[in-house]
Amino acid sequence: MKRIPQGRYLKEFREEAAQLVVAQDLSISELSRRLDIPKSTVSNWVKASMAGKLGNIGKNRRELSDTELELARLKWELAQVKMERDILKKAAAYFAKESI
Repeated sequence: MKRIPQGRYLKEFREEAAQLVVAQDLSISELSRRLDIPKSTVSNWVKASMAGKLGNIGKNRRELSDTELELARLKWELAQVKMERDILKKAAAYFAKESI
């Protein structure tokens, strides 16, 4: 999966990710793997969340334009569809092999 350009994440996204680690006891490494984000980034979000400074992260960066956000969303969606396609191919091959 491709990441959002230059590691820019919405404030709500950072807050939800930090809450998954803090409230739901999900490990930082597992969350970083699921979201395809570096472990250090997730760790920084969790530390900032615990210190109450998560809202200050990324304030100095410019906002992504609508076009950049749409492009990132479409790239993510395409990666998801490719992954689903690959899973279906493997499943079809497995069941075809089993029926012979």
